[in-house]
Amino acid sequence: MQIIDHGEGILEFLPKQFTDERGMFMEAYNHTIDSAIEADGALFIQDNLSVSARGVIRGLHFQHVPPVGKLVSVVKGAAFDVVVDIRGWSESFGKVYTFILDDVERRLVWVPPGYAHGFQALQDDTIFTYKVTAPWSASGEGSINPFDKDLSIRWPISHYLLSEKDEIAHSLVYYKGNTLWENR
Repeated sequence: MQIIDHGEGILEFLPKQFTDERGMFMEAYNHTIDSAIEADGALFIQDNLSVSARGVIRGLHFQHVPPVGKLVSVVKGAAFDVVVDIRGWSESFGKVYTFILDDVERRLVWVPPGYAHGFQALQDDTIFTYKVTAPWSASGEGSINPFDKDLSIRWPISHYLLSEKDEIAHSLVYYKGNTLWENR
């Protein structure tokens, strides 16, 4: 499995795929991922899955109590994936990372605690998976408006569907100087 380090803790994994006339085989998850992520002390405790129609935007979400890291990938379809540094003390605060996750290359992205995450489904019935490092907590979650002008994210599909919660989410500026995550 190839590992691409984007800096600031963001890792991308490109698994080897073996194809023939029968189809495809790959290791979807192995110790290479564990070894790279455990360096930050992360252990996965739960798998989540969502199915989205083309154009749906989910996010930008994060959880600070307890802090959650996510290993994300697309099982079916394609998604425009977005990761934003919201560690208020960080020199890279507000930096946006984007990826295309799909059922062709089958990339996985590690989103460490301290980052907001979201995606837009590029195809109908896109199946998105998340391995997470902590259980969900309503009182510890937060979100940033995916159309925040300070982020300037260019979502690929202009006709979108967004939850009310995401529509009324805070702007990035709200989190500047925030101490949700300790400076490590």
